Amino acid sequence: MTQKNIDMAQKETDKEVDQDLEETNESNQTPDKDAPIDSELANIVEAALFAAKVPLGVRKIISLFPDDAQPSTVDIQNVLLTLEKSYASKGVELRRIGNGWRFQSKEKYSPWLRKLRGDKAPRYSRALLETLSIIAYRQPVTRGDIEDIRGVGVSSDTIRVLEERDWIAQIGHRDVPGRPALFGTTQGFLEYFNMTSLRELPELMDKRALGEVAKDMNLTLPMDGVKDVNGDDKPESAQVIELRRSTDDDELADPVDSIDNNDVVDSGDVEQPIVPDEAVEPSDDEQR
Repeated sequence: MTQKNIDMAQKETDKEVDQDLEETNESNQTPDKDAPIDSELANIVEAALFAAKVPLGVRKIISLFPDDAQPSTVDIQNVLLTLEKSYASKGVELRRIGNGWRFQSKEKYSPWLRKLRGDKAPRYSRALLETLSIIAYRQPVTRGDIEDIRGVGVSSDTIRVLEERDWIAQIGHRDVPGRPALFGTTQGFLEYFNMTSLRELPELMDKRALGEVAKDMNLTLPMDGVKDVNGDDKPESAQVIELRRSTDDDELADPVDSIDNNDVVDSGDVEQPIVPDEAVEPSDDEQR
């Protein structure tokens, strides 16, 4: 993943945050988690965050108040920082996700919560996870770029499932003949993987095992048969990889509807290895 690609994909995510910072600078005030706050304002923000199904940004929180009684950006930021501090020692935390904030259970308590809910980690095909990894680390990329790295064709079902999960989206077209679509990750990707920005993706280094990177992203990979996203092929024995996630957002925990047994597999659109054309030897009759 190049720094240029990270910065390009991160611009949209940081836009709202930059606007909030501009307003803060104009008011010559700096957010302070130790600053005194209005208790009623804190209660309203806290309740809104608990009730919301998606992370709430500062501007969204401000819009909840009447036009003639809206708190300032700094007031909301101070409330958020104070709430974040007050929940630091509890089982629930207030965490910045993408350009918003949300309450969630702490990841270290996920074994207990998983038993409480009785849910199982969704399982996805190796092809799907490899495709997602390439898009996350190399975005923006075309389908052809992904095929060049993986060495096999990309199934339409793989792209469809990733789009349905709101992990990737078309973000433009490459200015070349045919104008192929460019894919990148979404705000939903950040929310699902519990990241503030793409800069929190585990670093990929030539000598670092892919298994370590997968562990950082809560992906459970088999010990053997890993194919590096940089295109280095290794023997592949396991066909399915488990994708584990933190236990904070129930609305994202449902399996993909059209997949049996919660396994995302390609049916009908089987990925075929991309091989160069080979010369065909003429038959004996043709030689004569």
